[in-house]
Amino acid sequence: MRPLADRLRPRAPEELAGQKHLLAAHSPLARCLSGAPLHSMILWGPPGCGKTTLAKMLAEKSGAKWFSLSAAAGSLREAKQVIEQAQESRGENIARVLFVDEVHRFNKAQQDAFLPHIESGLLIFIGATTENPSFEINNALLSRVAVYTLQPLNEDALTLVLNRAAQTLQIKITKDAAQLLIQHADGDARRLLNATDTAAVSTKEKTINAKTAANAIGESARRFDRGGDYFYDQISALHKSVRGSDPDAALYWLCRMLDGGCDPLYVSRRLVRMASEDIGLAEPGALALAIAADRAYRHLGAPEGELALAQAAVYLACAPKSNAVYKAFGKTAKFVKQDASREVPPHLCNAPTRLMKETGKGKDYRYAHDEPEGYAAGENYFPAGMTPLRFYTPTERGIEAKIKEKLQRLRKLDAEHKK
Repeated sequence: MRPLADRLRPRAPEELAGQKHLLAAHSPLARCLSGAPLHSMILWGPPGCGKTTLAKMLAEKSGAKWFSLSAAAGSLREAKQVIEQAQESRGENIARVLFVDEVHRFNKAQQDAFLPHIESGLLIFIGATTENPSFEINNALLSRVAVYTLQPLNEDALTLVLNRAAQTLQIKITKDAAQLLIQHADGDARRLLNATDTAAVSTKEKTINAKTAANAIGESARRFDRGGDYFYDQISALHKSVRGSDPDAALYWLCRMLDGGCDPLYVSRRLVRMASEDIGLAEPGALALAIAADRAYRHLGAPEGELALAQAAVYLACAPKSNAVYKAFGKTAKFVKQDASREVPPHLCNAPTRLMKETGKGKDYRYAHDEPEGYAAGENYFPAGMTPLRFYTPTERGIEAKIKEKLQRLRKLDAEHKK
């Protein structure tokens, strides 16, 4: 028997669950479904959101001949064979749609094989991908297609799909079971239907209750792609939660990433980065604690070491924030890159030998520890002829407020020395 997901595949636009943002009246795809000429496109979205269904519906509504290929299992030779089949039907007065599932799995050179046939009008190309086209589809192909972004199905859309499944299977689904199945689906209609089908087969009473649903589901896994958009979006959310001083949100995103299979050492490295970028000298201990958490995880592993990462994430979120060092480093690096290669002033050079001393290196250097307050007021540490610059501007937060106060006092001593 065909899988439930295939049996319930929508055949008409009104049967589609979700993606209302793409199918609103007068939108490009809505016009195509109403008979307007079809165009080449990339359908980008997570698994089970309806990419294949929408592609088939567009081809059917346009009366086009359907050719399909999976880049996951196919090769360039198979792609050429499909193209040859399309060429054989060129005499027919009919459009030809080539659907390439998981098109991102073709490398960028392989993707070039489709270009001349899109250009010539032989094929209307529809590619489906779960990966960001900006990174996985070459620019030549992107310039010839429209890109449409599909969203994970929300709870209302999944409820609609589940009700259709219950009707098709002639089975009752309790409210608790429905909640479990929808939560397990995580925006994926195919996942929802597969779990529902499994639960229906295992019950003898024509009713799926919470226990039956839980047994069919097993252990759920949230969406996570270990290197794709979900990965970078979630680490971005973790970083911004820490920067925004929200320990609860930081813990949530940390656990989401760990639950999804992210390498904990990647997270620990990012926590170390956050300690320097967003906290800096407002709380210098943050960097030490982040490094300690990294070492603790390396020593303990999972699951014990995960608590150290959680401790670091909460501490960083609660710590006073300053990006003053981060900004100062960026400004200084940019200045040095654009500036000339200035010589080190003689008085700042080291002079370990007599010859070096005779050349003037180290002459007139003022040893700060021998000066009042341990500070050589008025001394210049920049290259000769260069106007001293101020790259670092401490904030009024945390320990950095004391640093700011000290620097202001030292600059006052410099000013008095020059009088």
